Amino acid sequence: MEENKVVVPEENAAAEAAPVVEETRKVALNASVDPDKFDWDAFEGGDVYGEDKSHIEEMYNQTLSKVAENEVVEGTITSISKREVIVNIGYKSEGVIMAPEFRYNPDLKVGDKVEVYVESAEDRKGQLILSHKKARALRSWDMVNDAFNKDEIVKGYVKTRTKGGMIVDIFGIEAFLPGSQIDIKPIRDYDQFVDTTMDFKIVKINQEFRNVVVSHKALIEAELEQQKSEIIGKLEKGQVLEGTVKNITSYGVFVDLGGVDGLIHITDLSWGRINHPEEVVSLDQKIRVVILDFDESKKRIALGLKQLTVHPWEALDPNLKVGDKVKGKVVLIADYGAFVEVEPGVEGLIHVSEMSWSPRLRIAQDFLKVGDEVEAQILTLDREEKKMSLGLKQLVPNPWENIRERYPIGSKHTAVVRNITNFGVFAELEEGIEGLVHISDISWNKIKHPSEMVQAGDKIDVVILDFDEENHKLSLGHKQLVPNPWDEIESKYSAGSVHEGKIVSVSDKGAVVSLEDDVEATCSVKDLVKEDGNMPVAGETLSFVVVELKRSAKKIILSHVKTYAAESASSEKSNSEADNTKKAVKKINSNIEKTTLGDIDALAALKDKLEKGN
Repeated sequence: MEENKVVVPEENAAAEAAPVVEETRKVALNASVDPDKFDWDAFEGGDVYGEDKSHIEEMYNQTLSKVAENEVVEGTITSISKREVIVNIGYKSEGVIMAPEFRYNPDLKVGDKVEVYVESAEDRKGQLILSHKKARALRSWDMVNDAFNKDEIVKGYVKTRTKGGMIVDIFGIEAFLPGSQIDIKPIRDYDQFVDTTMDFKIVKINQEFRNVVVSHKALIEAELEQQKSEIIGKLEKGQVLEGTVKNITSYGVFVDLGGVDGLIHITDLSWGRINHPEEVVSLDQKIRVVILDFDESKKRIALGLKQLTVHPWEALDPNLKVGDKVKGKVVLIADYGAFVEVEPGVEGLIHVSEMSWSPRLRIAQDFLKVGDEVEAQILTLDREEKKMSLGLKQLVPNPWENIRERYPIGSKHTAVVRNITNFGVFAELEEGIEGLVHISDISWNKIKHPSEMVQAGDKIDVVILDFDEENHKLSLGHKQLVPNPWDEIESKYSAGSVHEGKIVSVSDKGAVVSLEDDVEATCSVKDLVKEDGNMPVAGETLSFVVVELKRSAKKIILSHVKTYAAESASSEKSNSEADNTKKAVKKINSNIEKTTLGDIDALAALKDKLEKGN
């Protein structure tokens, strides 16, 4: 920057000015004027000693340095005290700098050359204002920017450790060295770099806030890039190399092959199943690896560790066959099954359907957990495809083999309700043996849902109704354990019979009526009206005539109206017969009056007969 350029006076400036000073001195001596009689008016007028005043001033000014403000110049220390340092820069007055600005240099002495920043050529007191601190800062900032623009390597002193990295002194400016930029490998001990001098590359500058970021890693990477190109150019697939474990992640291991890194993916560490690479290798461990693949343009190298050993399936016992029993450890569980490692790198799958004879749908976690030691039977074995299926239930007897002997049709048992559906209840007689109690076989009475009768986990008495051995299905019944109450109901509540009933509820369609033995019946609105024309209410007890009994629908239909309508009809019939008799007697009496005496006896006998009939 032009305003910050350094202006250094020539060392022989004083020698060049000497003749002028001497000439001025001679003029003054030749005047031989008594100071007390000196003509100051003549001096002010410019006519003294026979010389022009302006000429003398010009000669004096030529002995002084030309100083511009806001520039950095070099000066000489002429005096040092506890409070201030006096510096001569060849100007008509010396500059004063506060002593603390030189605190960094305890060996400072008179005569030392220092750079200073000209803040003001002359203040109100005519004093030259200088600053050494600003000169250092401006000079350092110029050097830092120059090194950054030219991509130069600079030396720096690591002063201290800070959050996330280190503080480095570069040309008197504090720069930040991030922890990730110290080295190409992760650093676990930052303190080892404190109070050391290292080479750095300036990677970032914030001009506004004057922040500087440096990197040591960038220098190493630049050097390694050349090495990588040379090393990768010599690589071949299948080549076996020795390296050092540099970094371990959840997905793999980075190995230093002597200037270039390769990655062993977690799937290439071991033939067996592992949860983390740390189970196989450790940091700084020396290991032998094989090159699986590499990309010269991207400088990526894929390595393998397990490939240096024989595949476990190839070393599997050749005599092992379907039907044999094997022992292993559960290494992974999914809802559909569990993977069991029978040999390191050799796994078999136990499907959830092969864990129990029970037909009930379940998940593998109901039977096993990771880490369990189990014994299973080999169901399938494919050495070429490296697949094996195992079974647990095959090691226990199949409960369905002699099902009819242990559970004959008609036998009674106690089961546990395992599942409830809209169409019935699944009840377990023993492990692996379940049957269905259909909703129609739960109760003799009509129910809307099985949960009205039982809940999951309840014990329920059942009777064996039927078998489907091929599909492992069993039909059970519960209502068959008690007599059908509708046999007795049908005989007791026959059509036309009259019973007392209590109205349970009344609706727009009719009423629900409770009869004896907790039997419920229905009565329509038209058959519910009382003799006085009013409608009964819930809780009222009335007489009802059984209109119809539907056994298949388990339904009884009643009528209250028919109880009093029948009595009215009987009374009307009696009254009609009495009127007819009276009319007959009246007619006979009338005829008697009209007959002769000879007919009196016959008519009297008829009259007597009719009267007796009445």
